[in-house]
Amino acid sequence: MRPVIKVLFTNICNIVRRENRFVVKVRAGSQFENAYINNTGRLHDILVPGRKAYCMESSGRKTKYRLIAVEDRGFAALIDTRIQEEVFRILVEKRMISWLTQCSILRRMPRLGQSVLDYLVECNNTKRIYVELKSAVLRGDDKYAMYPDCPSLRGRRHIQELISHVEMGGHGIIVFIAALPYVEYFKPNKDADPIIAELLRKAKNRGVIVKSINIIYNPVDHYIYLVNDDLPVNI
Repeated sequence: MRPVIKVLFTNICNIVRRENRFVVKVRAGSQFENAYINNTGRLHDILVPGRKAYCMESSGRKTKYRLIAVEDRGFAALIDTRIQEEVFRILVEKRMISWLTQCSILRRMPRLGQSVLDYLVECNNTKRIYVELKSAVLRGDDKYAMYPDCPSLRGRRHIQELISHVEMGGHGIIVFIAALPYVEYFKPNKDADPIIAELLRKAKNRGVIVKSINIIYNPVDHYIYLVNDDLPVNI
């Protein structure tokens, strides 16, 4: 494992319940508080009542805290998608992703067709590649990370945009951020969204690069670690 970034000012909290799409009720010490969550997946197997979690104080929001990670097998699943995006940016800039060592980030949130993706990178000073990140924090059979955990119209649209772009001669990468400890590979969750599973097979066949990286949060030293920069993908 290689350290990437230190997350400061995290507080131990415990999951009480998910209130709505963006708010989770947590217990911090003896107080019950609302915590903002930016991961819109259902996260039923992660947001388990009583489970230890890690919150940051949330400035400028109605909630006191922001929920970033949940305890998992001695480490923690990093569920905060904004931090996942930031970790990816740092990994690219530090040349820590072996298959992107000749690339640099040109732009965040580039528009492609009717969608806004995560990054536009330039490789070898010539090739421009659209990159879309997807958070894979659903565990399957203890061995692999999956996406999605519920039907995702937005996810389908992003994959289709990249397929169309590549078919017209462009370049695209889908990166699944497997932010769980002790996973061996990534696979799409066809039970939750069979259309996405089929679109990913089509994307790979048409020339869209499909990759996965494995990162975790270590609550002992507060570092996010890169475990595997090229986690096997089974689609």
